[in-house]
Amino acid sequence: MTVEQQLTEGIAALDLALPAGAEAKLLAYLALLDKWNRVYNLTAVREVERMVGHHLLDSLAAVPFFQGGDLIRVLDVGSGGGLPGIPLAIARPELRVTLIDSIAKKTAFLLQVKAELGLANLNVVSGRVEDYRPETGFDVITSRAFSDLKEFVTLTRHLLRPAGRWLAMKGLMPHEEIASLPDWVKVSANHSLVVPGLQASRHLIILEPV
Repeated sequence: MTVEQQLTEGIAALDLALPAGAEAKLLAYLALLDKWNRVYNLTAVREVERMVGHHLLDSLAAVPFFQGGDLIRVLDVGSGGGLPGIPLAIARPELRVTLIDSIAKKTAFLLQVKAELGLANLNVVSGRVEDYRPETGFDVITSRAFSDLKEFVTLTRHLLRPAGRWLAMKGLMPHEEIASLPDWVKVSANHSLVVPGLQASRHLIILEPV
């Protein structure tokens, strides 16, 4: 099966409605990720065929949870190669997505993707999240393999709007991490995600300030 077929079938299996041109942009992003990965080591997944499930569809599986009339600003922490932020920005162009990473070569790649794909709703920040002080906070702060939950919420607490929430993408259900969360945050929901073509456990943990 071609990469194109894999992506099309995966999006259909996820029952996602994407805007016109989104699949072409996702494939263009994948090509850039594959090209840059050979030099910059952005991801441990080397084969472009495996990147479709492990990266694109895995990120897209969380897209339905980024909904809501007043949800506008999203921060992707430790974005690395742009996951889940870039697929999210492509799938939901009404969102304003900020990607932050402390490693300059990774943010250089993210800026290249923004330029080549013309992603006007994407903002890239180079630096440590605990030092980041934007003028306005975020409705949703998300991460995929950034840190444990306690560190994730503690480092980003100052960036969350009063009615905001955290969406943490995890593999196995992180029972121990949930147990060690600080008392000013609670788990409001957890969802088991089914990623097409990926034989692995995936969970989305939704957290809110108490």
